[in-house]
Amino acid sequence: MTHTFDLTVHYPHPGLAIAAIVGDVDVQTAPSLRAGALEIIDHGHPRLALDLAQVGFCDSAGLSAIIGIWHAAQDAGGSLSLAAVPDRLMRMLSMTGVDSLLPVHATAADVIDSQPTSSDR
Repeated sequence: MTHTFDLTVHYPHPGLAIAAIVGDVDVQTAPSLRAGALEIIDHGHPRLALDLAQVGFCDSAGLSAIIGIWHAAQDAGGSLSLAAVPDRLMRMLSMTGVDSLLPVHATAADVIDSQPTSSDR
């Protein structure tokens, strides 16, 4: 396990941000994930999706960060979606019931396709 962590954000629709995570989400890096995501939400992008395609490992600290991000998005009138969830994390989400709270998509492109655009509202 490495403690390399990177968060790259793009904004495909107004109010929607896709945050691609590279590296492990663990006790060392979960605070950076949470802080980065909260900053995105605070800057006017309450609909957030975490693209986990390049996450190698996620522990309970990572799961806790995801739940905290979900709460922050909800408080801001938005939502949190997950894309490309690794198998081990998907099992944790299922065991804890969090999978019933968060939409899970196969890819980040699927998240974008599932979101209403400004012309849909």
